[in-house]
Amino acid sequence: MGEEIMDHTAHHAGTAHDHGTHEGHVRHDHHGHGGHGGTSWAMAAKATLHCLTGCAIGEILGMVVGTALSWGNVPTMILAIALAFVFGYSFTLLAVRRAGLDLKTALKVALAADTVSIAVMELVDNAIIAITPGAMDAHLSEGLFWYALLGGFAVAFLITTPVNKWMIGRGKGHAVVHAYH
Repeated sequence: MGEEIMDHTAHHAGTAHDHGTHEGHVRHDHHGHGGHGGTSWAMAAKATLHCLTGCAIGEILGMVVGTALSWGNVPTMILAIALAFVFGYSFTLLAVRRAGLDLKTALKVALAADTVSIAVMELVDNAIIAITPGAMDAHLSEGLFWYALLGGFAVAFLITTPVNKWMIGRGKGHAVVHAYH
């Protein structure tokens, strides 16, 4: 799916790169070997940090709003996860829109690029918060609230980076966005 979107959107975005070179790049990324030895950890970490930034903004905003309004744990987590996806997708969406993609195509690219990364990150981060004793009932003014949240982000980064490396090496995930940078 990612390669099809890249080929289709690169053609319609009016990008200046050579289509033949682009296809060779996709084959290189898809097979995960070649002159650069496959996908680098630095590239995977950068993709994960990009994703983490959007997720963190959305999740912190959701946790702060839910906690400040004295919502229960479940509605607060639902809001936080929903906002993590919204902000996570928004960063990619804005970047590819700036590259000239129409909204429909940009949405497809953002979904293909970020869905797995955000899902893994949210699963791990929220699991850490849920298993940290007292974190679900902590208030904004308590260190436990922030330690659990930030600790969850750190663990999520460590787990999501290898996932992104594997996906990028196969031409999926954030590899879909590279055609527009």
